[in-house]
Amino acid sequence: MSTWLRHHFFALGAALGHVRRAPGSFLFNILVVAIALALPFMGVTLLDNVRPMSEQMAVEPELSVFMQADTPREAAAGLAAHLRAIAPQAKIVFVPREKALEQLHAKSGLSDVLATLGENPLPDSYVIKLQAFQDAAAGTQIDTIAEQMRALPGVDTVQVDSAWVKRLAALLGVLRLALLLLAATLGAVVVAVVFNTIRLQVLTQREEILVSKLIGATDSFIHRPFYYTGALLGLCAGGVALGGVALALEPLNRAIAEFARLYASEFQLAPLDPLGTAGLLALSASLGLAGALLSVQRHLARLT
Repeated sequence: MSTWLRHHFFALGAALGHVRRAPGSFLFNILVVAIALALPFMGVTLLDNVRPMSEQMAVEPELSVFMQADTPREAAAGLAAHLRAIAPQAKIVFVPREKALEQLHAKSGLSDVLATLGENPLPDSYVIKLQAFQDAAAGTQIDTIAEQMRALPGVDTVQVDSAWVKRLAALLGVLRLALLLLAATLGAVVVAVVFNTIRLQVLTQREEILVSKLIGATDSFIHRPFYYTGALLGLCAGGVALGGVALALEPLNRAIAEFARLYASEFQLAPLDPLGTAGLLALSASLGLAGALLSVQRHLARLT
């Protein structure tokens, strides 16, 4: 175990020594990789902030079922059993036409206009509050439920009050897919940059590598410093990218604050939590390591 640790410490020291010998080149590569990582990291941050807000807005989507005007009160009240059979988990509230008229008087301020109508023009109705759904696929169940309710006797209109929630869920799904494709593309760019960096390092140390082989150095001993260099490059670039995202949140939050005030909201973008940050740093280090592995396997094999 001590020998294994000693070999890895030596490889890490060799990688850091190469960085010290060419700091400018290493910093430039960090900048290039950080630029490639910044966009998907920003996308992950935005989605992480929007996700809880979308879940809150998706609470209890509603259906409004309006009865035909000439439906007797007993028949209208008896429809609750049929609605319960269609949506057993829903919260069903019966709204008599008299109560609906009182609510309209209170909210609209059109008391004089409503008084000229004479008799109550509003029908009996039901408000059905469904369980929340988290994606567009689950949201399509509302359309099925609405169609079944429209077929019930005495029902005139069924209004879906939460269709916008389905559109929001579908939009978030599209954004997640777009972010995944963007991350895959820019991840390939990161691997390519690290691949080329390690290739140049191998060519620079070609004579040193050949001498090491002549005196009995194993392939693993020779490869390890390059692996550490690639992982360090990815890790440092990930840290720079996350730092850039954190700095970008401040001007974004100033612009969002002006917009949010129009909707009486205090929504602000927050950086990722420590677990999410560690995950992105591990991902960027893994991309750097993958680029180093590919480069070492390809170019050091030619020296044997």
